[in-house]
Parts: sequence; C-alpha cells; structure tokens
Amino acid sequence: MCGKWTLLLVRDLAEGRSRFCELERSLAGISPRTLSLRLRALEEEGIVERHTFPDVPPRVEYALTEKGRALLPIVDGMRAYGEDWLGEADRRALSAKRVEQAALAIA
Repeated sequence: MCGKWTLLLVRDLAEGRSRFCELERSLAGISPRTLSLRLRALEEEGIVERHTFPDVPPRVEYALTEKGRALLPIVDGMRAYGEDWLGEADRRALSAKRVEQAALAIA
C-alpha cells in the first residue's frame, strides 16, 4: 500500500469502475508503466480486481474489491486531516498544483 500513486488510485476507484486510460488521465504525471505496476500490486494484495471483456479491441476495467472499499474511511480520514491541519501557505500551494494538474489533464 505504499507508493506515491497508490492512495490516489484507491481514491479514483472509489468512484466506481475505471479503464486504464481513464485512470491515466485522472492521475496527471503518472507513467503508463508506473500505473500498470501499481494496479498489478493492488491486484496481488486483493485491493483491486481486474475485469476483462472479450471486446475488439479488448476492454479492461478496474474496480475496488471489498477489501479495497474497506480502505475508503481511512483515505477519507487522511483527507480530512490534511484539510484540518495544512497551513494556509500549504493550501495555496496544493491548490496551485491541482490547477496545474487539471491544465495538464486537459492538454
């Protein structure tokens, strides 16, 4: 469960099933290799399940398992902690970074 992108993946999958390209877009800055490695590690831990559909071209979706959904209160708690305890300067820097990531995602 460690790694720069792991909690962000869990957060994004909390919304429901996602395809690889959707996750890649939502996590601006992640490389396809890193995303693939993180998803595989989460699968091995039983946190994420992979659904493959026999379409042409092949379609793969990822979703949280019951074990993965059990992490959501922890992720929400960490978010609340950050909102409560980040200083104003940290909030501005975080907000600027989010704007930058959104701009990169659109480009």
